[in-house]
Amino acid sequence: MGYHHLALAAKDINKLHAFYEGVMGFELVKVEIGPSPQGGWAKHFFYRMEDDSKFIAFWEMHDMPGTEGFESNISKAAGLPDHINHISFDVKDRADFDRRKQQWLDAGLNVMEIDHNWCRSIYTKDPNDNLVEFCLTTGAFTADDRAEALAALTSVEKKFSKPPADIRTHRAKEKVEA
Repeated sequence: MGYHHLALAAKDINKLHAFYEGVMGFELVKVEIGPSPQGGWAKHFFYRMEDDSKFIAFWEMHDMPGTEGFESNISKAAGLPDHINHISFDVKDRADFDRRKQQWLDAGLNVMEIDHNWCRSIYTKDPNDNLVEFCLTTGAFTADDRAEALAALTSVEKKFSKPPADIRTHRAKEKVEA
């Protein structure tokens, strides 16, 4: 079972649309518009990620009490560092991973790449200031991995994992105005 959609509040739906459809390649396929139970109204935009069972969605809120000046970065809203709450999307293979990295660079976005030893990830920020990731699983999970994960549920020992094999930042080229 996977999830159907992730829904987040939008600070600027037009910037999010440009990013999620224009840069990420997700297609806007549906909007629901209606009143909010607490007052005001909202538009709920759904972007198809790969098929009609996987979406990311955004709420554009209007006249909803208590939503003025909200924090759209889900980590900052919770008082946490940026890397804690983030949005991670899968890629099918290394070619797709490299294509996604180049998409972000071509859009003028800086990209951090990390080889976590069992998966490879690239990260950038979306217009809501949320950390967004594409992740490629590169390893297999063993019975030992599961045993270690289960033991960590109750352990108070500080036993660090193997550090990432590689961390690098790819800087987008500055666009020259004509």
